[in-house]
Amino acid sequence: MHDAIAELVKREGWRAEGAAARVHYEGAGDRFAVEYYAPTDVVVYWSVPTAAGNAGGAEDAGGAGDPAAERDADGRNDDAPSPAAPIPRDDVPNPLRKRIRGDLSAAGVDPEVERRSV
Repeated sequence: MHDAIAELVKREGWRAEGAAARVHYEGAGDRFAVEYYAPTDVVVYWSVPTAAGNAGGAEDAGGAGDPAAERDADGRNDDAPSPAAPIPRDDVPNPLRKRIRGDLSAAGVDPEVERRSV
């Protein structure tokens, strides 16, 4: 494991995934996953969508429970959450970016890597 990854996982919420470390953040109704890749020294932000109005799953909302059974005529399920998608740094709240730079610095990583474009 890379030294930077080992240090990041000591920080709140971070976990190791091979040569990367990931933390999840939720605030103001938005969910993000943040990944730091040690071999390339880069940070990637992901938007993590939720099922509209159904954070607890179909069973909790009183639905049938099987999203595949609820597809429309085109075979799509418009109520299913979209997959996570990478997002531009400008779309990430500044407090989260500041926290990530602080975590990187505490782990011995130059916090300026957070500002690098991918």
